[in-house]
Amino acid sequence: MNSSQMTHQVFHRSLGRPVQILLVEDSPSDVAMTVAALREGHIANDMHVAGDGETAVDFLHRRGEFAGVPRPDLILLDLNLPKKDGLEVLADVKADDDLKTIPVVVLTTSAAESDVLRSYKLHANSYVTKPVGFEPFLAAVQQIETFWLTLVRLPD
Repeated sequence: MNSSQMTHQVFHRSLGRPVQILLVEDSPSDVAMTVAALREGHIANDMHVAGDGETAVDFLHRRGEFAGVPRPDLILLDLNLPKKDGLEVLADVKADDDLKTIPVVVLTTSAAESDVLRSYKLHANSYVTKPVGFEPFLAAVQQIETFWLTLVRLPD
């Protein structure tokens, strides 16, 4: 993030520091669009990216190369992932006493009612179907940012 962007960003009001976001996404173009959308926002954030479900779980449990990484304040989770799918990652997060309070936003291409239902049964905090197209995708991510990083109080 360049210095001119940082001057327009503020720390999250309840945290008093940049928000730690874990983006679990295997599509490089979706990663790039999500990062771009969040960089345009007003809340300072540090984005961490896991390209598959196993890497996400290792990051969350701070195993191996991820020892010492910060605990995410928010997880943006795709369902269609290699190695371990998003529902398995979600189940792992919500079954762990140290992780289950982290809000998880499912951000996926699937509009299948079965995926929506299974995600909420596993205690997803919200479910957003990725819009098609660059501008609608950016708008959706910015709305997620507005809600989760501006309006909602996150646990410290």
